[in-house]
Amino acid sequence: MNISKKSSTLGFTLIEILVVVAVIAILASIAYPSYQESIMKSRRGAATGCMQEAAQQMERRYTTSLTYDSTTTFPVLACQTALNGIYTLGFVGGEPTAATFRINAIPQAGQNNDGCGTLGLNQLGVKTISGSSPYTVATCWK
Repeated sequence: MNISKKSSTLGFTLIEILVVVAVIAILASIAYPSYQESIMKSRRGAATGCMQEAAQQMERRYTTSLTYDSTTTFPVLACQTALNGIYTLGFVGGEPTAATFRINAIPQAGQNNDGCGTLGLNQLGVKTISGSSPYTVATCWK
């Protein structure tokens, strides 16, 4: 009787595992910065939307009292709770006046690295940023 044993190896070699780990590390190093940029962009979008909502509230104040400074308190907005710790929304110093208002969204925490910087909006709908090239108002206010 001739019984032949089949030899089979189970598992992975150390080289195979190291190659897989290296590939995963390369993919992660490429994907993570894109992910971070995407998060900052979505937070910026939430801030710009909230600023526009605040501007609408200010226009409502103007419609009812024919002045923006009928109260100097910033409008209470539901969207502000979503931005806590990410952006601080408020009036620029000395605002609002009877005929003008300027709203700023100042980045906080992890949003500090956003190249757009502080976002601004006034009663004419003029949008501003404090960041520099390659960031523009058009790219930051999408």
